[in-house]
Amino acid sequence: MTEKTKGIVISGLSKVFPKADLPALNNLSAFIRPGIITGLVGPDGAGKTTLLRHIAGILKPTDGTIVVNGFDSMKNSTNIHEITGYMPQKFGLYEDLSVHENLNLYADIFNMSMAERTERFEKLLRFTDMAPFQKRLAGKLSGGMKQKLGLACALLRQPEVLLLDEPSVGVDPISRRELRSIVHNMVQEGTTVIWSTAYLDEAEQCEEVIALNEGNIVYTGKPQDLFKRVQGRVFESRALARHKREILQGILKDENIIDGLIKGASLKIIVRDPKVKMPVLPKGNTWVKTSPNFEDGFIDLLGGIQERHSTIAELFPTLEHDASLNAAIEAKKLTKQFGDFIAAENINFEVKQGEVFGILGPNGAGKSTTFKMLCGLLKPTDGSSSILGKDLRTVQALARRRIGYMAQKFSLYGNLTSRQNLAFFSGIYGLNAKESKKAVTEMINTFDLTPYLNTPTEELPLGFKQRLALACAVMHHPKILFLDEPTSGVDPITRREFWLHINGMIQKGVTVLVTTHFMDEAEYCDRMCLVYKGNIIALGTPDRLKETMQDKGEKLPTLEETFIRMIQRYDAKQQDLYGIRKVSYDT
Repeated sequence: MTEKTKGIVISGLSKVFPKADLPALNNLSAFIRPGIITGLVGPDGAGKTTLLRHIAGILKPTDGTIVVNGFDSMKNSTNIHEITGYMPQKFGLYEDLSVHENLNLYADIFNMSMAERTERFEKLLRFTDMAPFQKRLAGKLSGGMKQKLGLACALLRQPEVLLLDEPSVGVDPISRRELRSIVHNMVQEGTTVIWSTAYLDEAEQCEEVIALNEGNIVYTGKPQDLFKRVQGRVFESRALARHKREILQGILKDENIIDGLIKGASLKIIVRDPKVKMPVLPKGNTWVKTSPNFEDGFIDLLGGIQERHSTIAELFPTLEHDASLNAAIEAKKLTKQFGDFIAAENINFEVKQGEVFGILGPNGAGKSTTFKMLCGLLKPTDGSSSILGKDLRTVQALARRRIGYMAQKFSLYGNLTSRQNLAFFSGIYGLNAKESKKAVTEMINTFDLTPYLNTPTEELPLGFKQRLALACAVMHHPKILFLDEPTSGVDPITRREFWLHINGMIQKGVTVLVTTHFMDEAEYCDRMCLVYKGNIIALGTPDRLKETMQDKGEKLPTLEETFIRMIQRYDAKQQDLYGIRKVSYDT
């Protein structure tokens, strides 16, 4: 095969699924250069997965052609399968098989000889740092390790083309860096990579980007070139911690504002026209121009935010501050042990009424265990937790009516329709027939769920699953809201909509406890703690934590850089104390 035949040529590609109102892909044409990483971005339902499946030779186009390294996807699909590694969103790992057994299974599927697999296994296990875990069952791996194993399986045949469909969804910043490092090493060997992602900071690191929206290509080119469209239109104002949500809600009513979000104690906005009068800030605060990033350009490309006020928050009664309570949520020496393994140890913190408190940490660090103990889903081995002054060990039924819970996997029942899920959760939260009917109707109207009322939730687009899950969690107007990875995998526009509702509820006095791997989302927290190896290793406001990791003469690090540095320093300290091997997370 000559160099001229390499790369992926897409010509007039369209795909129309039966009964669909609009094409999933609409007359796409593009050239994906060989030997580089091309990012694929777009909102939920934009057509990213459909495009990847066409390139992999899995789907047949309604019209148009795809040529992959000289092979036509219709005429030579077998050849494409032989040269392509494909990692779908739900990678087919067998959780009851070990790491080594999963690799062997895929090697059998690829008909690899013993000599080939021995050499390849050794290299991939070294690349992924998974050699010590070969005997561990895949179901017992952390989220990040599962993704690395999935990537290793996709790389078994050293593919010429590697298709990755959101490989880093649900994994922490450390694991994301490790995945990027592995893939970059593959590109050095000449592999063509398409990386679909919901994390736009990942797309920013790709050599080129293709942006999809409603089945159409809306941008192709270098990510840095997308910055130019918002140059001089991005502003920030600091030191607004006390009133930042109220100020933001007012700013979003201005049609000149394309986007607005909270970043610690600051607000960041994108304006349509910088010559138009800027939004008013409290006395002593000013707007300062700041450098745009890829996400700013992407939000502008899609026309900016759509929702500008929270209809769900309008349904909530205003909660009065209870002066008799020390805190809305309290954790006192919470410890959870599974056999000889201590998942969380001596966890202590308080969440104030009307506060957003975040629990951050790498996969497997103990944050989900802590989260489940706090909301009564897991009984602690030692210590206690309380909600609104009531011990969860003795008043779980009472507490259930006061809290809303949105689980990491959405906690929806996939074989039930949207309407059936709403009715079920209204019963779980103790609403009577009259209250349930009113609440279900409110949620349907508020979240625009009418088109999907009779659709099983397992068939819903990700963005609508997220809306439905939030609706189920807040339909009884809880005083406390538990959010476990609430926006994992959703696009920035949907994430803005989600936090618009959350910010509105907080202004009504609702208290929020959230776990997240998305560092921009963590910026919405008033305070947060970093859990690592079962312990809290840092606690404070986002800005304060960043300041503690700021080197002399350096600009303030990002929250992701702060997260990684804190873990590196903790590991270095442990090495000094106990002689434990230091782990590096740099790419």
